Amino acid sequence: MSDQNHNSRAVLIAATLAASVLGLGALYILVQTSREPIEALQERKPGLDRPAGFVLASEKNPFESAKLIPGAATAANLPGAWPQFRGAKGDNIAADGVALARQWKQAPRQLWSVDLGEGYAGAAVRDGRVYILDYDSDAKADALRCLSLADGKEIWRFTYPVKIKRNHGMSRTVPTLAGKYVVTFGPKCHVGCLEAETGKFVWGLDLVKDFGATVPEWYAGQCPLVDGDRVILGVGGDQLLMAVELATGKVVWKSPNQNDWKMTHSSVIPIEFAGKRQYIYVASGGVAGVNAADGTQLWETDAWKISIAAVPTPVPVGSDRLFLSGGYNAGAMMLRLKEDAGKIVTETVFRLKPTEFGAAQQTPILYDGHIYGVRPDGQLTCLDLDGKIRWTSGAAAKFGLGPFVIGNGLIYALNDDGTLTLAEATPSGYRSLAKARVIEGHDCWAPMALVNGRLLARDLTKMVCLEVTQ
Repeated sequence: MSDQNHNSRAVLIAATLAASVLGLGALYILVQTSREPIEALQERKPGLDRPAGFVLASEKNPFESAKLIPGAATAANLPGAWPQFRGAKGDNIAADGVALARQWKQAPRQLWSVDLGEGYAGAAVRDGRVYILDYDSDAKADALRCLSLADGKEIWRFTYPVKIKRNHGMSRTVPTLAGKYVVTFGPKCHVGCLEAETGKFVWGLDLVKDFGATVPEWYAGQCPLVDGDRVILGVGGDQLLMAVELATGKVVWKSPNQNDWKMTHSSVIPIEFAGKRQYIYVASGGVAGVNAADGTQLWETDAWKISIAAVPTPVPVGSDRLFLSGGYNAGAMMLRLKEDAGKIVTETVFRLKPTEFGAAQQTPILYDGHIYGVRPDGQLTCLDLDGKIRWTSGAAAKFGLGPFVIGNGLIYALNDDGTLTLAEATPSGYRSLAKARVIEGHDCWAPMALVNGRLLARDLTKMVCLEVTQ
């Protein structure tokens, strides 16, 4: 046999062996994959392969199809205001001077109730009107509802079409009342401005389509900040923050987003530091402060970030500190701002483990030099400003993910199933004064509003107005 034939045969044998090995490998893969459940083939439909938050440029702005539907009710002749998320001063404290009851012989009297679409959106109140951004599943539309504070009946309703699937509820935000306007932030990042009295449309923005935002997991939870004649929005798209004119919606400035941080459920807050007003935002990758005048970034830090979802809003403490808290094993942290060679830098004052303190959904309250909140194990907790635990409510008094508010030195804390607890807001110890089931529901997670002795609270599908005066 010639060398050439010998080589050819060797090549043939090697190729045959290689094919056998490959065949055995393919058979092994087939056997392994056959053990997994076979998914049914799905019809390919346009848009299924879009990334989260993607919107076609040709898609219509939903505000172009908005409707204003008048109701039969009129505004109540009642004083008091809770004009935004966490009240008039953004601290979740009612300071209107109305005397509140310190004991209940039975549950506080329910003045009225109203059915809502699934969600956790809270109410804003002013001029005898209650504003809540609802979701109408039948109409497939966001619906800003204006109700009478007297009886909960509808004065008007403003709707615009948005398709939303159930994802742990739908609505999550609190409207903001400023001047003659009301501003809303919808589940899919549609920001609208209306005349508060009439519901007349003024302007609307689609943050996803027009500014590159990505809708957060479980939909948007950010409440709009109105500061003077501007609306401040955490976009997390082409820009980190953005300011627009309250009266027109025109962009005033955009701040840079060089780290490509995304929008979270946290809301923007204003502070004054070193003679400058700035806006603080907890984004997906950290915390940043931008100049209120022009949007230039003043500082940032990734020392505080939550991998799954940042929900609570920062709590300003004094003139130079921010108390940050979160769920998902984040715990809590006190951050200090300092000036160094003309720049603002940050330092960690203390950090707390989630077993000590944290906040999955509700923002803690700074009251009389102490911080009150519900930590991950459900216990209401009081901290001093050095991070030391002054007291906890104990294993027998747990509050889950429900909201809390302070008025007249009293804490109103609502647990998941609608039981309302009244306790003293004092660092000397946990003292429960009264307790009653006020909502026959579940998932009572929406921020509450306390206005002129009326407490507005809700569960997944219903809002109630309770009388809590003496």
